[in-house]
Amino acid sequence: MMDVRAVILIAITLSFAAADTPANCTYEDIAGLWTFEISGYGGDNTLDCTNPGPVTDTVTVELMFPDVAVDATYGTKGFWTLIYNQGFEVVLNNRKYFAFSKYSGSGSEVTMNCSETLPGWAHNVVGSDWACYVGKKVSSGYAKAYTYKKERHPDFSQMMYHNDERMVAEINRVQKSWRAAVYPEHEGYTVEEMRRRAGANNHVGAMRPQAIPVTPDVALAASALPAEFDWRNVNGQNFVTPVRNQEQCGSCFSFASMGMLASRLQVATNNTVKKVFSPQDVVACSQYAQGCEGGFAYLTAGKYAEDFGVVEESCYPYQGKDMSCSKEKPHCRRYFATNYRYIGGFYGGCNDELMRTALVKNGPVAVGFMVYDDFFNYKSGIYHHTGVKNSMLKYNPFEITNHAVLLVGYGTDAATGQKFWIVQNSWGDTWGENGYFRILRGVDECGFESTAMESFPIYP
Repeated sequence: MMDVRAVILIAITLSFAAADTPANCTYEDIAGLWTFEISGYGGDNTLDCTNPGPVTDTVTVELMFPDVAVDATYGTKGFWTLIYNQGFEVVLNNRKYFAFSKYSGSGSEVTMNCSETLPGWAHNVVGSDWACYVGKKVSSGYAKAYTYKKERHPDFSQMMYHNDERMVAEINRVQKSWRAAVYPEHEGYTVEEMRRRAGANNHVGAMRPQAIPVTPDVALAASALPAEFDWRNVNGQNFVTPVRNQEQCGSCFSFASMGMLASRLQVATNNTVKKVFSPQDVVACSQYAQGCEGGFAYLTAGKYAEDFGVVEESCYPYQGKDMSCSKEKPHCRRYFATNYRYIGGFYGGCNDELMRTALVKNGPVAVGFMVYDDFFNYKSGIYHHTGVKNSMLKYNPFEITNHAVLLVGYGTDAATGQKFWIVQNSWGDTWGENGYFRILRGVDECGFESTAMESFPIYP
C-alpha cells in the first residue's frame, strides 16, 4: 500500500541549479519527531540568530500528515508546512518557528542535512517575544545528508544571452495555442541575469507536490464562481497595480508579493487606497530571502510582511541589485499583513478550484511555477510548455526554476475551449500581452497550480 505521504511527494534528482539555499528536502525528510533547542526569550524582531546563545529551553514536536504539529509533552496541536524544499514553519502553543534546512560547504562542494535546521527564529504570534532556535530530527523516516558538487559552466556568468530565431520559428510551427517572438532587449543580459529573471531560486528536479483530491465542498463552492473573472476589470474598476520590470535581479518573488499586497489593499478599500510597495526593501533587508538569488512569496508577502512590514516604493526605490540594508526615509510608514497561507492551507494542498475561490473572494494571488526557455519568448495566446529549446547555447542553463508571478484572473477561450489563467509578470510591459500572459488552467501546467499563496494586508 502506498504511503499516504506520497500524495505530496515527487522524486528528486541530485543535480542542482543555483538556488535560494542548497537545501532540497522532501516532505518525508521533514515529517517526524523534532526537538527545537531554544536560546533565550524576550528579544524583538531585530534579534540576530546567526550564532544563537546557550540553550535555555527545548520543545519536542511531532510533525504529522498532512499539516498537524503536536507538542509531544503536552499533546496540544498546531500547524506546520514545508516551504517548498527550503525549510518549514511550525505554529504551536501560540508561537511560530521558522528555519531553513541545514547545509554547509565551501566553493563548489556542499553538504546538505535535512534532519537539522540552520539557526532560525521563534516568536509568539503577536511578535512581541523573540528567540533563536535550532531544530534536530530525532525519529521517524529518513532524512538526506550528503555532499555534492555544484556544476557550473566555467564561463557561465560571462556568457551573453542570444535570441534563437530558429527556436521561435519552431515554437510557432509545432502548436497554435500561443505565439513566440524575439525580444531584442534580452540580448542586453548575460545568461546568468536571464536565469535570475526566471527566478533563479530552486533546484532542477526539486520536489513538487501532487494535487490533493478536490473535496465535494470545494467543488461545490467553485461551481458557484463566475465563468470568467479579471481583477483588472470588476464593474469597470482596475484593482491591479501596474506592471513592473525586475531587470537582471532574481527578485520575482518580491514583485509578486508586493503586487499581491498592494492589489489586495485596493480590493479591501474599494480602490480608495492605492500604494506601490517596495521590492528592494525585501531584497536588501529580509533575512527570510536570499536577495537577487531568489526567495518565496510565502516568506515575503507572508512572514516578512507580518513580522517586519513593507514600505512604499518611494521610501526604498528599486535598484535591481543586492545591497546592504539601510533604513527607509524618515516618516515612511510600514504596512503589515497577516493570515498568510498556501492556498489549500499547507504546501501540497493547492488546486485549481481553491485558487479560483481565493482569487475571486480575496483578491490577486501570488503563484510560483516552472519556467522553461520557451517561456522567455512568449508573446501572446495561452501558454503551455512546448519542449523546444534554445539551440544556440551549447550549455543550456534554463533548467527548471520557480518563478513567482501575480494571478489576477481566469477565463476560457471561446474559439478553442481552452481554460486559462490571467497572470501579471515582472518583465516589463513590452513583454507578452502588455506585461501579462495566459497559461493553461486545470492541468497544473508547469506546476502553476501547486504553490499559490495569499496573505491579507492590514489597514489602516
